[in-house]
Amino acid sequence: NTEGKKEALSLVVGNGDESAKFWLKVLNDLRNRGVQTVCVVCCDGLTALPDAIEAVYADAWVQCCVVHLIRNSLKHVSYRDRREITKDLRPIYQAATEHEALTALEAFEKKWSERYPMIGEMWHRHWEQFIPFFAFPAEIRRIIYTTNSIEAVNRQLRKIIKTRGHFPTEDAALKLLWLALIRAEK
Repeated sequence: NTEGKKEALSLVVGNGDESAKFWLKVLNDLRNRGVQTVCVVCCDGLTALPDAIEAVYADAWVQCCVVHLIRNSLKHVSYRDRREITKDLRPIYQAATEHEALTALEAFEKKWSERYPMIGEMWHRHWEQFIPFFAFPAEIRRIIYTTNSIEAVNRQLRKIIKTRGHFPTEDAALKLLWLALIRAEK
């Protein structure tokens, strides 16, 4: 929030369907409960989520998770090249401006496009959702360029569920998850 505190706005149980319809329902529920403005939403490559955000919160900027871009870049890279590619990607996402990032991407492609053309193609494909965080100072960029804080909360929730095993009802599981979220906020 504006005071720098983490807040869980919703706890949603789904059936594994992360379609645009699902995300529209979640986002409209947030709007109906009073969330009027969303500035930046960091997503991890879910294809339907950016469209749903645009439909419900038209002014929101969709920021693609840089950590996921890096992980996806390394998917098809041989183990011996990983360290060097990771080092060569760093100037792209640590650039001071969008222009510097594009220059760094071009330098990366000159070096690696013959061997790994799919990496540069992927960065270009996600470029419009990669660049929004360049509008912010470095202190803010660290907060919005990755979904790691959300994933950390999800990891805590999975840990709670995993150790319990079985629940008598869905409500019992939701109550436990809600209490875990309250603790995670602190």
